Amino acid sequence: MMADSTSRWAEALREISGRLAEMPADSGYPAYLGARLASFYERAGRVKCLGNPEREGSVSIVGAVSPPGGDFSDPVTSATLGIVQVFWGLDKKLAQRKHFPSVNWLISYSKYTRALDEYYDKHFPEFVPLRTKAKEILQEEEDLAEIVQLVGKASLAETDKITLEVAKLIKDDFLQQNGYTPYDRFCPFYKTVGILSNTIAFYDMARHAVESTAQSDNKITWAIIREHMGEILYKISSMKFKDPVKDGEAKIKADFAQLLEDMQNAFRTLEE
Repeated sequence: MMADSTSRWAEALREISGRLAEMPADSGYPAYLGARLASFYERAGRVKCLGNPEREGSVSIVGAVSPPGGDFSDPVTSATLGIVQVFWGLDKKLAQRKHFPSVNWLISYSKYTRALDEYYDKHFPEFVPLRTKAKEILQEEEDLAEIVQLVGKASLAETDKITLEVAKLIKDDFLQQNGYTPYDRFCPFYKTVGILSNTIAFYDMARHAVESTAQSDNKITWAIIREHMGEILYKISSMKFKDPVKDGEAKIKADFAQLLEDMQNAFRTLEE
């Protein structure tokens, strides 16, 4: 169930509380605001349905919060963040850049990640380290952004240039989706893992190539990698265009495996 928006509901609660002459708390909201929000969100969960036959069902609740001026210290926002286990922080700058879904990957979080570890270990054991690595790359890119604005990208270390380019691949070709297209309307988990796996593999191989030749005469730089691997980079960017319905799981997995092999051969040739 989507509640849009709990901020408007809280404002109505504040107005009613004022009319009833109740003691106001922070910003004029009633003191029981947190308890009312909690009683709403606690309706979510897995339940045994009433009646026969015996059935199990689940209720998922998504609440939209609109803090005034984007102020996260707003009482409704802070009370909500104290209750919910998952937070998707929407970013106006991403929306202006037409990056959808415009969820900021640095401030968003989930407290349920550990709950799914058993499933990942059984079916996709490589996923958890891939996810951790992708988050590290995005965080590093954010840390480098200020340096780039001051001194420019050209003055960065070669490994930092790789980090920036791979972070761009993750943002534009993995996180960004177009819900109006058949290939991006939904994404099976095997495709998610395949895209992430090849992207991180490219990052690791590129860093290894740069670091292993840093002291040699035939030094490999990011410019050389980009020049020799234009086709590989294009294929990495194009992985998202595989249609799960039209192409099928077997073909998509085979194409991703072939891309990984081509990548390994290309780096081997470059380092020789």
